[in-house]
Amino acid sequence: MSWPVLALTAPDAPTTLQEAHETATNAAGFVEENWADWLNTGLKILLILVIAGVLRSVIRKAITKFINRMNRSAEAVEGTALGGLLVNAERRRQRSEAIGSVLRSVASFLILGTAGLMVLGALEINLGPLLASAGVAGVAIGFGARNLVTDFLSGVFMILEDQYGVGDKIDAGVASGEVIEVGLRVTKLRGDNGEIWYVRNGEVKRIGNLSQGWATAGVDVQVKPTEDLAQVRRVITEVADAMSKESPWDERLWGPIEVLGLDEVLLASMTVKVSAKTMPGQQFSVERELRWRIKQAFDDAGIRIVGGVGPAEEDAAPAPDPAATVAPPSALANPASPQSLATAPIPQPQGPRMTK
Repeated sequence: MSWPVLALTAPDAPTTLQEAHETATNAAGFVEENWADWLNTGLKILLILVIAGVLRSVIRKAITKFINRMNRSAEAVEGTALGGLLVNAERRRQRSEAIGSVLRSVASFLILGTAGLMVLGALEINLGPLLASAGVAGVAIGFGARNLVTDFLSGVFMILEDQYGVGDKIDAGVASGEVIEVGLRVTKLRGDNGEIWYVRNGEVKRIGNLSQGWATAGVDVQVKPTEDLAQVRRVITEVADAMSKESPWDERLWGPIEVLGLDEVLLASMTVKVSAKTMPGQQFSVERELRWRIKQAFDDAGIRIVGGVGPAEEDAAPAPDPAATVAPPSALANPASPQSLATAPIPQPQGPRMTK
């Protein structure tokens, strides 16, 4: 029984060995022919990845060092006399960190994206369909998340242009208050009543920064039209000179207090305009202190302010009562009073008269 099996399988054995030998020979020849290309491609991919990693690390470290240097420069002047006026350390820190985060993300995306495309090109993969699909997907994602993209881009340009920062008092149109946090998508404001506003950067169409540059303090002084204008100017000038030399007003005032002149003249009053250039955000405190000092100086000089009573009017005799010269009303003026009824004539009897 076993012989026929041997007879049947014996002729096929050489054919199978021959095919295996040919397959091994072809594989060896294929490897021998392409091993150089494979090695070249592998070394090229490895070189691309190494260069991309080194370049990304160097750029990120350079950006981090630059941001740290900015923070150190802000901290160096924070304790000086002008540090609180010209530099806000927290604002500089948040702004620099936001810019550093954006720069690091952009650098990583560009380097790694370029390296990935170069690796696919080294593998001889057709990038046309891939780039087309990525473009269509990017357009779809950008259209669906257009508000998010708008907020992000607005935040980036806002930070780069330094439109406002932590500690600034701004009017953003949709809300106003003091900036307590600046982000790439949302800006957080503290309102006048303590509320917190979360404002999306893409919704801000205009921004009024009340903390940059300088501010103007304006005071309107209303006096009687009979007052001597030269004396009014002299008193206000003395108050301004004394205030400019005292602390802390000598730091909050960035210019002399000026009497601009008459702003309005009416029959019952005239308005003298007083103005001064102040530190940003300190104009209201300067106005309140200036009004306080001017009122005290006017009281000492006897200058009457509209709405007040001067010393001459206080010492004058009171005006006579107009009703004192009018006679009291008479009871006879009322026909229903008992006096009127008593003086009324006796009525004549009615009816026929009898005669003899």
